[in-house]
Amino acid sequence: MHAHKPLVSYLRPCIVLHRHPQSRFTYRRVNRTRTESPTMDAKLATSLILIICIICLIRVNAIDPCASQPDDSDLNVIPMYSKCSPFKPPKADSWDNRIINMASKDTVRVKYLSTLVGQKTVSTAPIASGQAFNIGNYVVRVKLGTPGQLLFMVLDTSTDEAFVPCYGCTGCSDTTFSPKASTSYAPLDCSVPQCGQVRGLSCPATGTGACSFNQSYAGSSFAATLVQDSLRLATDVIPNYSFGCVDAISGATVPAQGLLGLGRGPLSLLSQSGSNYSGIFSYCLPSFKSYYFSGSLKLGPVGQPKSIRTTPLLRNPHRPSLYYVNFTGISVGSVPVPFTSEYLAFNPNTGSGTIIDSGTVITRFVEPVYTAVRDEFRKQVGGTTFSSIGAFDTCFVKTYETLAPTVTLHFEGLDLKLPLENSLIHSSAGSLACLAMAAAPNNVNSVLNVIANFQQQNLRILFDTVNNKVGIARELCN
Repeated sequence: MHAHKPLVSYLRPCIVLHRHPQSRFTYRRVNRTRTESPTMDAKLATSLILIICIICLIRVNAIDPCASQPDDSDLNVIPMYSKCSPFKPPKADSWDNRIINMASKDTVRVKYLSTLVGQKTVSTAPIASGQAFNIGNYVVRVKLGTPGQLLFMVLDTSTDEAFVPCYGCTGCSDTTFSPKASTSYAPLDCSVPQCGQVRGLSCPATGTGACSFNQSYAGSSFAATLVQDSLRLATDVIPNYSFGCVDAISGATVPAQGLLGLGRGPLSLLSQSGSNYSGIFSYCLPSFKSYYFSGSLKLGPVGQPKSIRTTPLLRNPHRPSLYYVNFTGISVGSVPVPFTSEYLAFNPNTGSGTIIDSGTVITRFVEPVYTAVRDEFRKQVGGTTFSSIGAFDTCFVKTYETLAPTVTLHFEGLDLKLPLENSLIHSSAGSLACLAMAAAPNNVNSVLNVIANFQQQNLRILFDTVNNKVGIARELCN
């Protein structure tokens, strides 16, 4: 008589890999089931193995930190090249080198922001306003159309209009929005008021036609058409949302799945959402080291911090989209850095002053201010030589990091003391630490100071455009 093997011989240990939200990995061993019955059929044992493995897979998926909530109620923010992002870095590299590379492209963006503030009329603000940042740093999940089509759009507080690549687009990424697949899609013609806010129009001199336009963008160019469709953010749906449907791109600097404008102009998210959000939003940007959807974008007054320090929000009538603040000074350690106050003064006519911007990587000060800050920082570190890496010109041996002074940004009614992780960056080899700030590009319109996203990480930044104030509070969102 043939003797069957006991069940324990068929049931191999089932090793399940659980991915923890904090990027740790743990292993779980499913205990063997023992039986002394020699008559258990091998097929039954195989079935049990399959059932156990299916349960294991379900459990792994249930804790997937990259998955949306079942009801899509989350509105989270991630770095462009995190593990949950669909975008892959151009090459395998450390996050330190990616920041250095991204920061090197800030110059183009800051130059563009400086030219924007010299504009005399609001109506010339373009769709996809040509923000020359070369790379999007933070993205949010949105759904566009009916039924919703998932897109990862770049957040930009210095842009009003949204744009996405549309199906059939020449030179665009593989992921595009399909107008034909949406029952709520509608093109806009040249007669609608929104079309009058687009620069580079191709409207006919007489009659009506599609609201088409052409734009230059950070060394690239694109053609688009102004359209409307439903925009879904978490559980909120904004009907008839106007955005640019990109038809063709020449170059590689346009955000691959589009851009969501959080500025203050008429085509921004806040303006088009009407009274839904009462002119209020906030975000917490996670560190570039953060892999998952740990940052958050909060729209409207509900859920905002109850106690938060604020500073006045200023308006430039020549460039109302930008979030100007009254920046009054800088301290390095306990030393107030001396420089002429005119370098920080808000002047709507020249566009000078200081803005808070989500698209620039490292904070940029006009050259005389940065030079004074850098020199005082070097003086207090002392005892070592300094070198340059990319945009960073104050790099030193990491062993001197304990001597690095704290940098404090002073605003009207608010002092922001930066933690070291918001003021220093390390080389990929880990041997050097660098001051994570730089001078604004020395061009003819270099009058703008920019508080950038590296200095905003792990802070709740609240914008209240009705009461004209900006709030800042510490919040760990890695």
